Amino acid sequence: MKHHIALVLSVLLFSCQNNKTTASVESITEQSKINYINTTGMTIGERYNVPEGYTRLNYTAKDFGYHLQHLPLKPYGEKVKYFNGKEKNKTQVYSSVIDLPIGTKDLHQCADATMCLRADYLYNQKRYSEIAFNFISDGKPRYYTDYVNGDYTSQKYWSYLEHIFNYANTASLKQQLKSIPKQEVQIGDILVQSGNPIGHAVIVVDIAQNEVGEKVVLLAQSYMPAQELQVLKNPYAKDDNPWYDINLDIIQTPEWKFTSNDWKTW
Repeated sequence: MKHHIALVLSVLLFSCQNNKTTASVESITEQSKINYINTTGMTIGERYNVPEGYTRLNYTAKDFGYHLQHLPLKPYGEKVKYFNGKEKNKTQVYSSVIDLPIGTKDLHQCADATMCLRADYLYNQKRYSEIAFNFISDGKPRYYTDYVNGDYTSQKYWSYLEHIFNYANTASLKQQLKSIPKQEVQIGDILVQSGNPIGHAVIVVDIAQNEVGEKVVLLAQSYMPAQELQVLKNPYAKDDNPWYDINLDIIQTPEWKFTSNDWKTW
């Protein structure tokens, strides 16, 4: 009987200790999220805290960086939606959903999303003549001003974007943009690979720097099939840190592997 009681007590003690360990791990995980993510923030700059020892780079209202840091986000915890309304349940891929329209066609994929962000910025600044993207067929730019012929409504603007999405891709984007070394990466720059048959592209939507000039960035993507833009998690970082070190030669995102030779700028 004594042995039976001792065994029961041992099981209960182990069970309690195991529960405490589980609770402790959950507490650490939750604390990690608090360290990097402000769940009530509704823009990129508000939601994401920079790592210790780093300072977020700030921009004026006319800068592309300002536009990206102020991109609207859906409430924390919402899932990415595909163009057909279905949800992307791969929550290990992303930490936030960027609240921008993507249309109802299977067009707003990876390269398209980066071009859309750049075009939105220029459109909001009324720098219409600078909106142009190359077609894959001939490598030549198609200008927004030529397409709309004076009609600067949001409806005509979206029509132009879907026209671009149809005939541009990672290969044409890679050809259009200028290569840069990793040390020169800034907010708005892109990692792009033109694959066979497919490639991928992600864009820097926030950036921070420490006292010795080392930079970390937040990356965002769309993917296939067409889906909402999402701020990526960092699969190899500790403590749920979503920031990426740009000094690395290999940049592994949840759904693609890039190298430092893939950096491009507008």
